[in-house]
Amino acid sequence: MALRATQGTTRLVTALRRVARPFSTDAVVESDYKRGEIGKVSGIPEEHLSRKVIIYSPARTATQQGSGKLGKWKINFVSTLKWENPLMGWTSTGDPYANVGDSALAFDSEEAAKSFAERHGWDYKVKKPKTPLLKAKSYSDNFKWKGLPQPEN
Repeated sequence: MALRATQGTTRLVTALRRVARPFSTDAVVESDYKRGEIGKVSGIPEEHLSRKVIIYSPARTATQQGSGKLGKWKINFVSTLKWENPLMGWTSTGDPYANVGDSALAFDSEEAAKSFAERHGWDYKVKKPKTPLLKAKSYSDNFKWKGLPQPEN
């Protein structure tokens, strides 16, 4: 009986994973949305309908070696409503969307992020990812003979 419960749980988890990706590229449907139409009907206040956002592909952190998170795209809101809290010295903000982009708005492709921003009526700027030029190196290159040491002047 425990084996049947495990198989059922596995099927349930697999089904939930398919449904839990609302911003993936397969969720982008070509339709006749007008720019900003979704923002107007969703109840967002008028001052937040014409937001400026940056669409970017985040770089790997210094400790990452693999390519698991490469190719993902995020939307970050441009916020200008910041000030320093005089009591504690913390940076404060009056912008309700200040921290939304870091955790919630992730996409599988640049096109999906652009489509999402256009449907909500946001002006966007795309920052293209920078790919570093990497030379092929070998560990043994550290020990190659490079000639006699040059005297310092």
